[in-house]
Amino acid sequence: MKVSDGPGGGVTQVLRPDIKVFYDPRTFSVQYVVSDPRTKACAIIDPVLDFDEKAGATATTSADAILAYVASEGLRIDWILDTHPHADHFSAAQYMRKKTGAPKAIGAHIVDVQTLWSKIYNLPELPTDGSQWDKLFVAGERFKIGELDAYVMFSPGHTLASVTYVIGDAAFVHDTLFMPDGGTARADFPGGSAQRLWQSIQEILALPDGTRLFTGHDYQPGGREPRWESTVAEQKRSNPHIAGKDEAAFVALREARDRTLPMPRLILHALQVNIRGGELPPPEDNGKRYLKFPLDALGAGSWG
Repeated sequence: MKVSDGPGGGVTQVLRPDIKVFYDPRTFSVQYVVSDPRTKACAIIDPVLDFDEKAGATATTSADAILAYVASEGLRIDWILDTHPHADHFSAAQYMRKKTGAPKAIGAHIVDVQTLWSKIYNLPELPTDGSQWDKLFVAGERFKIGELDAYVMFSPGHTLASVTYVIGDAAFVHDTLFMPDGGTARADFPGGSAQRLWQSIQEILALPDGTRLFTGHDYQPGGREPRWESTVAEQKRSNPHIAGKDEAAFVALREARDRTLPMPRLILHALQVNIRGGELPPPEDNGKRYLKFPLDALGAGSWG
């Protein structure tokens, strides 16, 4: 339990959640089980459904490891949360919902991403009202995980729908901020914006300096071991994309860097699954499921 200054200078008590990390080295993704140590309630954040694009094979190994941990610790799943529609892995939210019955949720602006990407994929039959989720969180909305207080920050820029979950003394900042030595998220996906990303980062950095920040990916700069936890103070002090930068400098740096980056290798695979809430495309008349690829939809290719 942590004591901090509350609104108007009062004292509030902020509970400190237990956080178990599952790192997926194939996609550099970080998955979390966030639990209330008193009630044993938990939320699962950004679970990965395994996918081998060469074989077109899916598996639930990563998701099942999380569920096995939850069972071994005697936890009750209150929420299955995605921070945004991922471009580098399939979400296991739907699989986990079917296995556990727990509600799955995402930010309300997922409907904007569904509208955008349903046109890119030419999926006129896809509902774009967010009905694939049990709950769409609006900015500022509060919810509970056991006795833990949690709320939602709208954090666009990387995607149109990105949100940050603030749970007790921890904030799950998805791909907005990486570890300080990894910088910040790219903002060149359809619907992305470096200006909006800067604004989202400033809102995150307005949290108390001791707030623990947990990122959604770690690409292991310099080949170091994976890391995922920092603080607001550490980010302000040592993230080179932020420290000493104003908005104009950040936008120039971010846009220049983004022009050098190839698209994620799974973006066209993953988005058509993740705008469905992690549901795979429906089977065709032969009982098989198929992914669909729009050609020349994301600009020039990377031929290196």
